[in-house]
Amino acid sequence: MSRASVKNPVKPAKPTPVPESILKKRKTLEQLKAKRAEDALKVRKDRKVSRKAIFKKAESYVKEYKQLERSLVNVRRQAKQAGNYYVEAEPKLLFVIRIKGTQGVAPEVRKILDLLRLRQIHNSVFVKNNKATMNMLRMVQSYITFGEPNLKTVRELVYKRGFAKINKQRLPLTDNKLVEDALGKYGIVCVEDLIHEIFTVGPNFKYASSFLWPFKLSSPTGGYKQKGISYTEGGDYGNREEKINALVRQMN
Repeated sequence: MSRASVKNPVKPAKPTPVPESILKKRKTLEQLKAKRAEDALKVRKDRKVSRKAIFKKAESYVKEYKQLERSLVNVRRQAKQAGNYYVEAEPKLLFVIRIKGTQGVAPEVRKILDLLRLRQIHNSVFVKNNKATMNMLRMVQSYITFGEPNLKTVRELVYKRGFAKINKQRLPLTDNKLVEDALGKYGIVCVEDLIHEIFTVGPNFKYASSFLWPFKLSSPTGGYKQKGISYTEGGDYGNREEKINALVRQMN
């Protein structure tokens, strides 16, 4: 080693000072990351709690449905043993399907179909069975078919064909959050709550039904028999009572 290099050693370069603005930006980013991680953890915990609550609700609904079935069977048995007939109560819920177009029909018919939200062929909706509804259905009965849906039909329609109407947009029911945000104030926070409110025609049925976009079904397997003849005469339009469930299976 030369004497010059020993006498004059190379001094290490001083580190370039980091500007204050960059230091502040780094600190802010670190705080944001920590906040996001904290929020994500909270969301996961909340979802876990809500899932447990939803499962408990679903179990309670299943018990309620089974109890209703048992009580109905018991009443029928008692009537049979006594040699009587059990006359079942009028159905609270109806499912209405539009099967014909309205070309060249009276404006009044168009208006009623519009009020029922049956604006296209194969559109279908849940409605409450009351005097006002039945009067409307009678006036447009040659363009629709309807009947009493069972629990299986309601559940399959909501899960397979259900879309939410939010801000005039048609959104798929992929998350319970959609239901909770729109109907949480009525105590309906998940899809099972929605199904229960529809099937039992609860106090908030109007809001639950309006939340659902009209179902869009397919043409029935094998086609229709005769649209111009009523169902009681071997055709298609009019009241099918519980037979509506078989038609929905063909169209779902």
